[in-house]
Amino acid sequence: MVSPTRPAASSTFVPGSTYTALPCGSNVTRTCWSVMRSLPCNKAIVCNIRRGNATARKIRLRPMKIGIISDSHGKTRRLRAALEILRARGAEAIVHCGDLCSPPCVQALGDCGLPAYAVAGNMDRHLVELATQAAEVGVTFSPEVVEAPLGDGRYLVATHGNDHAVLDELVAGQQFPYVCHGHTHRAADERIGAARVICPGALRHPRHPHHPTVALLDTATDTLEFLDVPR
Repeated sequence: MVSPTRPAASSTFVPGSTYTALPCGSNVTRTCWSVMRSLPCNKAIVCNIRRGNATARKIRLRPMKIGIISDSHGKTRRLRAALEILRARGAEAIVHCGDLCSPPCVQALGDCGLPAYAVAGNMDRHLVELATQAAEVGVTFSPEVVEAPLGDGRYLVATHGNDHAVLDELVAGQQFPYVCHGHTHRAADERIGAARVICPGALRHPRHPHHPTVALLDTATDTLEFLDVPR
């Protein structure tokens, strides 16, 4: 039985580890998603269990262009438009920073033809449904944090950002060159120590700027560009 306490900060986020979907009852001693999210346990559903580097599902990334999206809030057509814009600009992988809010949005990520990573946001209340859909369409989905290896021992990491303790820990650890988040609905790009902290803005209800945006990160040149998305 997993203790209903959060792991110590020193052991919570370790580069090379991630969440991956496993059948409930799997013989892996890790932290249960239900405990981490304070959700009731349902033995009949798919759990997300933290696993180590040897078994976690990852896609190895060389220096490349990564499209960063957040807060689509069920706007599937707008999300598809954003994905087309990013593909046209040379994106080779997609990171969604949460608040997908609907299986059709997960499907859009699966249909984009690129490796896609997504984390749950505070409005993603049907987590099991979203996780199941993600598994079916080949999207790497995590309840809290998702990591993408950059091919040189470093990792890009994404979380939604509603849990400030999680976001602060990722930044303060100075282990990740890129920390991506959403939730604020405000496009932002700042450097805190060795970490570049990126929010792509929002596809729905954007606050700053007042129109939908996404971001395109070129890890080869360490450049970031914000791109407008039609409403």
